[in-house]
Amino acid sequence: MRDCRKGLPRMTVAAVILVTGFVALPARAQDSSHSETDNSAAPTVESSTPPEPPETDILSADTLSIIVDGRLVLANGARSWVHRGLGKTRFDGTSSGDAELQALPIEGDLIWQPRFTRTLNGNVSVSWQRDHEDAPDVMEAYLAFNPARKGTTSFALKGGLYWPEISLEHATGGAWSTVYTLTPSAINSWVGEEVKVVGAEATLFHTIGSQDLSFTAGVFGFNDTSGTLLSFRGWALHDVKSTLFGHFPLPPLNSFITLLQQHETRSVAEIDNRPGFYGRAEWRPSGNFVLNAFYYDNRGNPQAFWPSGQWGWRTRFLNLGLVANLGASTRLLAQAMQGTTKMGFKTGGQVWVSTRFRSAYALLSRQVGAGALSGRIEWFDTKERGSQMSHADESEDGWAATAALRWPLWNHFTGFLEALHVESDRGRRLGLGIPAEESQNVLQAALRLRW
Repeated sequence: MRDCRKGLPRMTVAAVILVTGFVALPARAQDSSHSETDNSAAPTVESSTPPEPPETDILSADTLSIIVDGRLVLANGARSWVHRGLGKTRFDGTSSGDAELQALPIEGDLIWQPRFTRTLNGNVSVSWQRDHEDAPDVMEAYLAFNPARKGTTSFALKGGLYWPEISLEHATGGAWSTVYTLTPSAINSWVGEEVKVVGAEATLFHTIGSQDLSFTAGVFGFNDTSGTLLSFRGWALHDVKSTLFGHFPLPPLNSFITLLQQHETRSVAEIDNRPGFYGRAEWRPSGNFVLNAFYYDNRGNPQAFWPSGQWGWRTRFLNLGLVANLGASTRLLAQAMQGTTKMGFKTGGQVWVSTRFRSAYALLSRQVGAGALSGRIEWFDTKERGSQMSHADESEDGWAATAALRWPLWNHFTGFLEALHVESDRGRRLGLGIPAEESQNVLQAALRLRW
């Protein structure tokens, strides 16, 4: 087996130069999803032309903000994936799986959004997250160049450490926080874990009559481990997000994989020195309807590895998204994703791990007074074909339903109530002495400070 870590220093130095450069920079102008404030859940599809910001504001109270999130949680179910189990949610019950009530600090974020010129903006966020890392870590650090739109065609550039524009459930502009529910869908939970990149993208905007079109092309690195969690753990529903130096735990692995894979996976890692790419297209036929398509290929080498036990994965997927305003107070969101991920050498004509993954959801959000009531239904599955993975044990299927209420309480504070139910079936649980089928419930009350 070939050790591809010897090429790491060159890429690491490049990353350090890139990221430290953006730590003095980074902020994304408003894009096609929604703004950073909680009020962005109101069912309107924003214009692709944001209002003009002030000329320059590098460091002031207007460029700094914080988010603090605390929860009261009642949950049942077997050990959560964050504790190296196979539970599908962030929270779990007692050792016997019964419901348990907990009061928990969840997250604290510091966000810096400097404006260097009217067209050059930055975004840097540093985060502490429960169940992820002991110390604060960089969540995003990117630079965005958005020249004023003239005529029917314009463009924008972006580069640094960021999530590509896939999720319809997260706010842009800082800390990638959820808008409609506390817990994002399985699709966007995974995007938050394993689809963060160090890269650059260019977007072309064009208007034809009343229709707006945009096309984005991006190139990236440091995302070679994408797919590890989907194969070894499967889908999950939670709001833990990847960071620059962070890692996620893996559940108990089979006897063969244990010899190869470290019992954690790092989301931001360059292993094979091969850049990946993505492309995105969006169509807005009116102000009340948006369709988009996103294709991703990290071009990972599934035979590349670090001696510490981090492997390259070849991960590809297609994501389709829809946003529609159904009247003055109701918004519909929908996403569907399908892809494959592979790791290892071939045995008997098939690589060690070969996972096909699929998921889809529909979310309906209705404005109720000053707040919003949202409901989501979703389905997910994986199918394992790898030569060193039991197809019956490592494949899974499941569904989930979520209901959430968001309500502004007083200045800078927002309250959330959420109920989440998840049904899943994964044969690997039998090896841990628990049933393959599991039903989990999580009730959460959250208080979010945004200052």
